[in-house]
Amino acid sequence: MKAAVVVASNRASSGVYEDTTGPLIVDALRSWDFEVGPPAVVPDGEPVADAIREALADGAVAVITTGGTGINPTDRTPEATRPLLDRELPGVAEAMRARGVANGIATASLSRGLVGVAGSAIVANLPGSRGGVKDGLAVLAEVLPHAVDQLQGGDHVRSES
Repeated sequence: MKAAVVVASNRASSGVYEDTTGPLIVDALRSWDFEVGPPAVVPDGEPVADAIREALADGAVAVITTGGTGINPTDRTPEATRPLLDRELPGVAEAMRARGVANGIATASLSRGLVGVAGSAIVANLPGSRGGVKDGLAVLAEVLPHAVDQLQGGDHVRSES
């Protein structure tokens, strides 16, 4: 299964500093048996949409973004993502924010990240902080493989009780 990581950062994309969140996501995806290359590091806004489109066209069944989900005027990842989604999965996005708040980070509630279905892929927006990425990945670890399986026609495992 192919996956892709998109880092939305004006500063990292211009070489001001090196992104450290994309590699966390790549490592997590690989541990969940996804095939994933290095993160695409792009400026905020429309370049994020372009990178997501490219990943989907390349056959990714999961695309995870990091960055651009806050309330800074340049944070535009949700606006770039929403038009690409066929259906939103608000419960997953809410669970990621709730995980951060439960971990004592009240500002996690300011994240505007989306999670949804684009064709036969899951697209998830994580915050740009390492802590926010770790919280988001903790939630995705529990749901992403199942969600991808469902999109590919998998069935729910039936319990014996």
